[in-house]
Amino acid sequence: MTFEQMKSKAVAERKALEESEKPRIYIGTGTCGRISGAQEILEGFNAELAKQKVDASIIEVGCTGCCHLEPVVDIVKKGRSRIRYGRVTPEIMAQLVTDYIVNDNPRPDLALGSEGAGKIEGIPDLMKLPMFQPQVRIALRNCGYIDPMYIEDYVANGGYSGFVRALGMTPEAVIEEVRKSGLRGRGGAGFPTGDKWRVCHDAPGNEKYIICNAHESDPGSLVGRALLEGDPHSVLEGILIGAYAVGANQGDIYVRAEYELAIARIKAALKQMGANGLLGNNILGSKFSLNIEVREGASDFICGEETAMIRAMEGERGMSYPRPPYPAISGLGGKPTVVNNVETLSDVSAIFQKSAEWYTGYGTEQSHGTRTFALGGSIMRPGLIEVPMNVTLRQIIYDIGGGVPDNHDFKAVQTGGPSGGWLPASALDLPVDYENLVTAGSIMGSGCLTVADSRACMVDLAKNSVSFLEAESCGVCVLCREGTSQMLEILTDITEGRGKAEDMELLVELGEGLKIGSLCGLGKTAANPVLTTLKYFRDEYEAHINNKRCPAKVCQKLSS
Repeated sequence: MTFEQMKSKAVAERKALEESEKPRIYIGTGTCGRISGAQEILEGFNAELAKQKVDASIIEVGCTGCCHLEPVVDIVKKGRSRIRYGRVTPEIMAQLVTDYIVNDNPRPDLALGSEGAGKIEGIPDLMKLPMFQPQVRIALRNCGYIDPMYIEDYVANGGYSGFVRALGMTPEAVIEEVRKSGLRGRGGAGFPTGDKWRVCHDAPGNEKYIICNAHESDPGSLVGRALLEGDPHSVLEGILIGAYAVGANQGDIYVRAEYELAIARIKAALKQMGANGLLGNNILGSKFSLNIEVREGASDFICGEETAMIRAMEGERGMSYPRPPYPAISGLGGKPTVVNNVETLSDVSAIFQKSAEWYTGYGTEQSHGTRTFALGGSIMRPGLIEVPMNVTLRQIIYDIGGGVPDNHDFKAVQTGGPSGGWLPASALDLPVDYENLVTAGSIMGSGCLTVADSRACMVDLAKNSVSFLEAESCGVCVLCREGTSQMLEILTDITEGRGKAEDMELLVELGEGLKIGSLCGLGKTAANPVLTTLKYFRDEYEAHINNKRCPAKVCQKLSS
């Protein structure tokens, strides 16, 4: 079967499903949904539909991003818009079957919103709600909308058309398209993806590799996991395009072994690719061949760094090594290797399904496109969001996130995970892009956004971040190994009443040294939470040191 035949079949199946009289029930069974009881709801729908002798299609999908509303269920009836219901309990599930599926009452009192044609009175437009209106879904475009275990569903949504388009171009032209899109790596550093591909393409040698870095180890990270659970084919299509561009015939997905659901869905997707001529030798009748393997790794934080990850894949202890040479020139097995993370590769497939010009329509001149964030901490609506670059922190926290709960005041937000900086209320109108965050003392990082309210102690939060980073340092470079340990010791002294006035300057000196002398991103950014809290919340350090008092009454030895 040719790709065009496969696409025609997939589109026909989609049309038949949409024109069917059978209602469609979409249930989010990603990890966050399962934790919240989605499997019970799934089983309940099956039982209730059988009990009432109703014929309906139940479709398992990935995360819609509404993690705070799980279990999430969408229902579509012929000629009606898609209605979303949140926090579905077994009782609500039974009501939806009886009231809406059987008796045609959509229960506006239970509905979050609806989208698509055929609007229903009393139910608001889902995409015009404050939590959705600022968002633009590119990487997450299919999550929550397609069955991740069914390749035809992805193809019917335009899937693999980007790869087919790339196959009709020269590798050089593919790289140029990525360069024109302005796509920067979503793994944290923001290096231009097209430039990285160009270096690997031009590197000598016939044996080259492409690696998908799916190793998320930041506390609160879930972007990659949600993508692999909800839309694995978008990432795999990105791998195909990248491999063709740089001349790689072997691809690897390095993923945490704990991501059992993501791994199962990747492996199922790979089998589907092979069965449809999208993997192996002479893909789609071309001269291009590629095999992709899943490599399960330990949860060591440092293995998210590309050189440490490559060492782990080679069977050695995960430890960073000096660069240059960069992996694009000498990586896995000493061969040229491109390493891109999950979100980057999903963006790649979207760019080729649309165009570079389309992608540059979002974001800023220096930071094109969108960015996916895991929004958490003291926030009303935690979850997975995707916004254009240049959206402000205020829009993210208040419009999308709903602000701080329980009438507490906003205090700070940490961007980029534990090695990101803590930014104060005065930074809320800061447009979020790579340059602005670095200027403010933070990073884009893994895509975590953690909100702290007025009850938080900023010294304690800095200590918690450094404690994590000190434990996760691979120890290969002295500045990182000893510097994080010394910072943690000083911060512990401050939070336990042993702090000295000179400690603040010593922390700054240690932090600047780590930035300059560390080998990898862990060490270079480890001081961010300390330096930013010293910069923006110095009065709290002074209260701990000079008055032996924790203003927030968090540090137990200073709270009496």
